Amino acid sequence: MALLLDTPLELHTLSGDEVQNVIRAVYRQVLGNPHVMESERLTSAESRFCNGELTVRNFIREVAKSEFYRRRYFESCAPYRFVELNFKHLLGRAPQDQSELSEHIQITIEQGYDAEIDSYLDSDEYQSKFGENIVPYYQGASTQNGQKQSEYNRILNVWGGYASVDSAVKSSRLVEAIATNGDNKITLPSSGGHSGYKDATEKQFKIVVKGSKFDAPRRVSNTVYVVSGGKMTPQIQRIHRAGGTIVSITEVA
Repeated sequence: MALLLDTPLELHTLSGDEVQNVIRAVYRQVLGNPHVMESERLTSAESRFCNGELTVRNFIREVAKSEFYRRRYFESCAPYRFVELNFKHLLGRAPQDQSELSEHIQITIEQGYDAEIDSYLDSDEYQSKFGENIVPYYQGASTQNGQKQSEYNRILNVWGGYASVDSAVKSSRLVEAIATNGDNKITLPSSGGHSGYKDATEKQFKIVVKGSKFDAPRRVSNTVYVVSGGKMTPQIQRIHRAGGTIVSITEVA
């Protein structure tokens, strides 16, 4: 299973199977991997989406402004947690710095809940990444040139783990590190929304890397490292120091 989802899901047609796949993906991404009961589904918005009255972006807007989302992430979470989850759910990334967090806290206070949701969905960043018909997804399993270790770690920390449910964590995972411009250690949760979820420090992860200085001169294949969750941060740091680019991180045990 991929640690971060770097594969976009785009709506091309209004065929039944494709539309239902998108609806499920939107619920999973925007609502933070919950179990959604039939009585909690947004049947009116789903119907308008299936009829072509809503784009994926505007269906997401309906979901993010729903009572389900508001109750779980606005009314029940600390303000900084609400904002960092909005970044995660709607832009597929973690907030980069204190100014981003402060800006969105201010929007929420001065303009209200709906304006805070709209500020992501109407942004140039959202439009350039996802447009009208791509479901937001996590960018981060592949490192980028010039990307700081702290930014990479924050993406993994706010992601939280494959089996986690975002509403299970009420306090911010990033506020201290962002406020101090610190370099977070990667700390996936020891428990998630599913019973039997193994402590992430005990799990094994496969890191696929290309471009490392340790590679043989003619080597074109990727290099694979298998490490425990507890040793992931130092291994990633070594890869970056060696000039490698992380292609993916996959849970293997």
